[in-house]
Amino acid sequence: MQPARAVYPILTIQPEWVLEDEAMGSKQKFWCQESDDDPPWLFKYPQENTGQHWSEKIAAEIADAIEILHARVELATFQDIRGSATESFARQGRELFHGNQILAGKTVGYDPSRKFRQADHTLSNIFSALDRVFRTPEIARAAKERMAEYLVLDALVGNTDRHHENWGILRKRNPKGWSGMVAPSFDHASSLGRELIDDGPGRSRQRFLSEGRIGQYAEKASGAIYWESTDKRGVSPLELVRRATQSWPEAFRRALQMLDKLEEERIRRIVAQVPEDWMSDISRTFVVELTCYNLNQLRMLVS
Repeated sequence: MQPARAVYPILTIQPEWVLEDEAMGSKQKFWCQESDDDPPWLFKYPQENTGQHWSEKIAAEIADAIEILHARVELATFQDIRGSATESFARQGRELFHGNQILAGKTVGYDPSRKFRQADHTLSNIFSALDRVFRTPEIARAAKERMAEYLVLDALVGNTDRHHENWGILRKRNPKGWSGMVAPSFDHASSLGRELIDDGPGRSRQRFLSEGRIGQYAEKASGAIYWESTDKRGVSPLELVRRATQSWPEAFRRALQMLDKLEEERIRRIVAQVPEDWMSDISRTFVVELTCYNLNQLRMLVS
């Protein structure tokens, strides 16, 4: 007899835990808390016919495997609806200052309210803003290295939604003013081919797999960070890291070395722990193949 496969726990959200809706972003979600002694959680409903719940969880587990700072995520249900829950990290006096707020204060002409195709959301502008936010070159360098880790994670899981509200700085007031750090990586629901259907005409996981086009899927993805403000679309997460390692090699060196902690078997185990009825077999195969392709491409950048 085969031993039972370990699976991720499911957090069951009770109606009496609900605090308030979260207005930021395009997905329906709400904050909840079991008791005053527990941290708040953000429950997210996945968009219909997508794998946003399992992509959020798998991406967080991959981040954990390579020791990248990230928000804790659990699979969750609310009134029999499946979703994901993210533990709040903006507590105990800390507040999240989003990327659009940072860029608006540090980049001339930046429009923080623009929701789509914000071409000024370039990596150059992000790094320049971090240089201005943090007081010393050493702290600014560490902030850029942390951001580089998140971008390598995006490339690894194919996260196309690192827009200017999906990164930020955690601030806390202290007797001498403010202290801050780059916030943990969060909101990875737009990863791992979550939007594809399993089979059928058009963009399906089965077609990409059977036709050997996993690489094409990864390379043609349009991310939310632009290379030049004159570009019509954001570059793919993979291409962004390729170019960035040429322009900022020191910032990305450690992030790429962190990939040594990840092997195909670890990826398979992470994916296998999603409960059987939450994710199809073809979805699991696609996620493993995509992540392995991205991992191999990123390893080519390590000198």
